[in-house]
Amino acid sequence: MESDDPIIRAVRETDFEPWLPLWQGYQEFYRARIPEEATRATWNRFFDDKEPVHCLVAERNGKLVGLAHYLFHRSTWLVAPACYLNDLFVDPSGRRSGVARKLIEAVYDAADTAGAAKVYWLTHDSNAAARLLYDQVARHRGFIQYERG
Repeated sequence: MESDDPIIRAVRETDFEPWLPLWQGYQEFYRARIPEEATRATWNRFFDDKEPVHCLVAERNGKLVGLAHYLFHRSTWLVAPACYLNDLFVDPSGRRSGVARKLIEAVYDAADTAGAAKVYWLTHDSNAAARLLYDQVARHRGFIQYERG
């Protein structure tokens, strides 16, 4: 009998085919169009020891159902590095089952192991379902993001 409890693990180079639909689902959710060149560059960064970019995946019953991309960077406010949870996505079949929470907790563990001073992320104001979870596992500090158009 297979367990419904997801396994959170580092992505493997052989995971590209099952990872790609999750990555595309994330883009679709946010109505983003990320060029294939950027997708390939991101994928390659996961396996380059010189890159601070990492990927965790959630696997349930042999199928990838979620991803978390995170990276470490310096900050003018901290001595230790900061950890930015860049992308978090769970396939609709895995939602409301603890997968996202487990992915966030695994990023917290990776950040702790790396000595990061904080973990943070952004989400869209309209992402009400995810914000219910985020309010349980983190603190909203009230910042508003701006970017050059």
